[in-house]
Amino acid sequence: MKNFTHLDKNGKAKMVDVSEKPVTLRFAKAEATVKMSSATVEKIKKNEIKKGDVLTTAKLAAIMSAKSASNLIPLTHPIKITHSDIKFSLSAKNGIKIISEVKVFDTTGCEMEALTMAAVAGLTIYDMIKAVDRSAEITDIRLLYKSGGKSGLWKRK
Repeated sequence: MKNFTHLDKNGKAKMVDVSEKPVTLRFAKAEATVKMSSATVEKIKKNEIKKGDVLTTAKLAAIMSAKSASNLIPLTHPIKITHSDIKFSLSAKNGIKIISEVKVFDTTGCEMEALTMAAVAGLTIYDMIKAVDRSAEITDIRLLYKSGGKSGLWKRK
């Protein structure tokens, strides 16, 4: 049998032991897009969505979700997040592009936290606009960049 990092010798799921890994500075950046009509983008810009301030609510949800990633995704280690941020770019043509960033000083990376932030921000935006734009969709959730740790730097081309 191959050596899978998240399986024990009996093929059962396990959490990887990171206790011997060095603590290093690690950073991850992810993105997602929420496609919607240009009319919906305008309503968000003018704060005319009945549920309230879409982007502030999505930002808070995203930050909270990063702190909860290890509770949501099996075998993900809880980590001490030292910084997280999320940015939104609104476009009448493309909807909202979400960029999330997470920084930690820990024994394991923060890619899952950055991805969780982008996804949850997208889900929150969808929830807040669904009454005015049921055709909205969340797309392109993906890692853009990661640094630190044994594998070092990785950047999407």
